[in-house]
Amino acid sequence: MDLAFIEYLSGFVSERRLALFRKILQQRTRYLTVVLEDIYQSHNASAVLRSCDAFGIQDVHVIENKNTFELSSNVTIGSDKWLNINNYSSEKQSTLSTFSKLRKHGYRIVATTPHNQSVNLDDFDLTRGKCAFVFGTELEGLSSVALENADEFLHIPMFGFSESLNISVSAAIILNTFCNRLRNLDIDWHLSEDEQYTLLETWLLKSLKNPDLYIQRYKELRKS
Repeated sequence: MDLAFIEYLSGFVSERRLALFRKILQQRTRYLTVVLEDIYQSHNASAVLRSCDAFGIQDVHVIENKNTFELSSNVTIGSDKWLNINNYSSEKQSTLSTFSKLRKHGYRIVATTPHNQSVNLDDFDLTRGKCAFVFGTELEGLSSVALENADEFLHIPMFGFSESLNISVSAAIILNTFCNRLRNLDIDWHLSEDEQYTLLETWLLKSLKNPDLYIQRYKELRKS
C-alpha cells in the first residue's frame, strides 16, 4: 500500500470530503455482508444496495444464475459507487461457488426465509461469527440449492395476513436491526487499518475526474 499516493490524492479533494470519508470508514463493516441470488427487478436491487451503504455494509455479492443484475440510478443515487459489488455468473450454478468462497472467509451462510428451522430476527445470535445474509428472487425466493446449502435460516416476525415482504424491505429491516445491534456488541466489527486505507484510495480516485491522469502524474513525480 502506498500511503504517499493516498496523501497525494487527498490534496485534490476538500477537507470536508476527506473528513467525511474517514468518518464513514470508521463505521463500515465486513462482519456482515449481503448476498443477492438472481434478483431481476432493478428497483429492488438498487434499493438493497442503497440500504447496504446507509447501514455501513461494504460488500455485496451478486449471484446471476438466471437473471441479470441491473441497477436504477434514480434509486441508488450513487450509493453503489462506494460499495464493493462482487458478481458471480461464470458458472452454470454460481450459488454453490459463492457460498464456498464466503465460507473460506469465515462467513456463516444465513438464508432469509420463513423456513421451519428459521430463527426469529430478535433471537438471532450475531456473536457466533461473521454472517452472509442471502436474499432470493422477488417471486420464488431462494433457490432449492441455496436452501439446501445454507448454514442457518432467519425470518422476520410478522403479525398480519401477509406472509412475506418485498426483498428490499426485508433487507432494510434485517440490516437496520443487525447493524445497530452489532455496534453495541463487544466484538471487532470494524474494517482493519489496511482495509480502510485501501478503500480510502479507491474512494478518492472515484471522486476525481480523469483519475488515470492523477495516477500518471504521481508516477512522474516519483521518477523525478
